[in-house]
Amino acid sequence: MPWQLLKRTMTAMALVSVALLANGCEARVYGTPPAADIPQAPVIAPQAPPAQPTAPLPGLDARVKQASADAAASGAEIDTAVLDRTTGQIASSGANSSFPIASVVKLFIADDLLLQEAEGKTTLSADDRAALDRMLRSSDDSAAQTFWDRSGGDAIIARVKARYGLGGTTAPWNGHWDVTTSTASDLVRYYDMLLNGSGGLPPEQADIILGNLARSTPTGLDGYPQRFGIPDGLYAEPVAVKQGWFCCWNGGNQLHVSTGVIGTDRRYVMAIGSLDPTSEAAARDNITQAVKTIFPGGKV
Repeated sequence: MPWQLLKRTMTAMALVSVALLANGCEARVYGTPPAADIPQAPVIAPQAPPAQPTAPLPGLDARVKQASADAAASGAEIDTAVLDRTTGQIASSGANSSFPIASVVKLFIADDLLLQEAEGKTTLSADDRAALDRMLRSSDDSAAQTFWDRSGGDAIIARVKARYGLGGTTAPWNGHWDVTTSTASDLVRYYDMLLNGSGGLPPEQADIILGNLARSTPTGLDGYPQRFGIPDGLYAEPVAVKQGWFCCWNGGNQLHVSTGVIGTDRRYVMAIGSLDPTSEAAARDNITQAVKTIFPGGKV
């Protein structure tokens, strides 16, 4: 993230309370295992969730709330939402609290751009495609700014908000895409509708987004570690993620947002955000530990 941009003084807002198609296949991205490396599984194309509901995860809601309580003990505030797309089970804590989503907004920028292409309203060059890939995999800020300006800035948020019914999402107050605000509930809703097509983005374009998220790089283009939260917390599962981060929000706090799709069957979607007064490394560890608390053993 452009730290010099993100360190500007802003009005205090609500605190954060909290996969690329390559030759037709989607990569499996894991976080860092706590001890020994986990062998990479063969490339697998994720399937839709099972048609018949199975039992929801026992204790999920209690673990989500425990993760928030544990984080609070270290001074961090965490908001979380987890959706089981098979059973409809939702576990959350502070999921309707609004917070800036930083680079997670690049999902919306990509979604809007790809819909324009699908509708014949724009044409993406080879350079555009490469920039889109970098923006989603490695959080390229320059690519995001180019597409933001090209597609009308705040109007992107208005269009995506309307298509997906994101009642808790708001365009940035100052026109800067990184301070677009949303909620954990809205972000989970976005992923679910992206996956089932009800948000209006055709499957071919949705797979471009999800495929890129499945190839999220270990660090962003700016060198910042991107494995915090879902990737390192769910180290035994394949995940497709979009991360966001910046400092310093509301006076020196570290903002981290981790969102994405979990498992080869894309059954679970999750969004977790944190506002943490500790150091960058400690804040990354704290949000990762929260995910480990919710999903013990690094798996669903």
